Amino acid sequence: MPAKTYTLHERISVQRSVADCYAYLADFSTIEQWDPGVYRAEKLSAGNPRLGSEFALQLSFLGRRTPMAYRISALQPDALIELQGEGDGYSAHDRIQLTCLGAEQTRIDYHAQISIASVPPGAGLLLPALMRRIAKKAVDGMAAALRPGTELPESRLGSRIADRLILPAALNFTERGYLQMQNKGLSEFMDGQRVVITGPTGGLGLAAAQMLSRLRAELVLVGRDTHKLEQARQAICDFSGAGTSSIDIVEADLLSMSQVRKVADTIGQRYSRIDVLINNAGALFNRRGETGDGHEQSLAINLIAPWLLTEALMPTLRASKARVIGVASGGMYTQGLHLDDLQFSKEKYDGPKAYARAKRGLVAVTEHWAASVPEVRFNSMHPGWAATPGVEKSLPAFNKKMEGRLRDSRMGADSIVWLASAAAAAQANGQFWFDRQPHTTAVVPGTAHSDEQRQQLLEWLHGL
Repeated sequence: MPAKTYTLHERISVQRSVADCYAYLADFSTIEQWDPGVYRAEKLSAGNPRLGSEFALQLSFLGRRTPMAYRISALQPDALIELQGEGDGYSAHDRIQLTCLGAEQTRIDYHAQISIASVPPGAGLLLPALMRRIAKKAVDGMAAALRPGTELPESRLGSRIADRLILPAALNFTERGYLQMQNKGLSEFMDGQRVVITGPTGGLGLAAAQMLSRLRAELVLVGRDTHKLEQARQAICDFSGAGTSSIDIVEADLLSMSQVRKVADTIGQRYSRIDVLINNAGALFNRRGETGDGHEQSLAINLIAPWLLTEALMPTLRASKARVIGVASGGMYTQGLHLDDLQFSKEKYDGPKAYARAKRGLVAVTEHWAASVPEVRFNSMHPGWAATPGVEKSLPAFNKKMEGRLRDSRMGADSIVWLASAAAAAQANGQFWFDRQPHTTAVVPGTAHSDEQRQQLLEWLHGL
């Protein structure tokens, strides 16, 4: 069976500067956001993309995932990106040419030569059309990813029905839901914007910090272990190519109320502007324990800490017209507010329940802030079921049972980054997001929190 080479050419025009287009596309790992034929892409070479930078791709084709290695073979800033790809029995030469048509207008020519070592005789008639279709989908995805959204997404009827039926919605908590998203692009750069994120040393927090740094945000990482924070800073710089000076670290044990207040003072004194606060730090404990302040530890880290930190930073957040994002959990759907036993001391302790109740509380206070602080945009979200180190440690049986179907951390962090960076998301306020769509906060009878319950919770929190 003879080898075949197929030559493809697609052209699009986008309303973005040529510099933005180049910056987004030169890091070829962003291909996973715009090419539906790519399941995952990793930049293997640390730092900014350069001649020789290498990437590892997992292609998704006819229900199978196959690896492919790419290397940058030519770069001309704001003009040209060329890559050579090698797979098992096939190779590719991709050429992305950029032409400035105006201050905010760029033409992109995408050329690809794909060589397949062995083509069965019957398939040779179908492959050209299939290759053209694949290339067309890729450049259409590229155009969508580079197109800044202006309209805030609305809840879809299908999603509302799925939420009410519970099981269809839960199926989308896996990677399936993320992969079905029509536009996964994260290309709106955040130059000059400062993002404070708690819990950034692993899982969702690290993934979100990496992607935000790639969008050129300046980061403040808040965690309890300086060594892990330093490691996270290096991992973020390797991923994004940012300099270490763009990432500050602040050590604090968020289980301690005094340390939360202290870190808020430190950040407030260090920075006059905060554009985004991401309350991501959280933990699920399988045994009940109390902090030094006498609070059940799941309640302390998942609700009390973000409450205290946000309240303490509120003057700066107001002045900055900031965005605040609360990272909740889909497990919240199983629980309501239990105001008669916030500390989970009256009934037998259940770690997942305690975690879900605390996250329900975080969503409730986020709604309160959204209604009472008009200068700031407050939203909460949940990441779906993601294979994070925390899930592996706290829910090992669930993690094993769902192996191969869970989202990875970048998929789980997608809505965090979108809420922090997208111009359209600046319009959102007081909503609960999943996969860039607003969703209801209660589907199980008896779990919805009333305005009266929310007020009682606020009174308790104000008394801390």
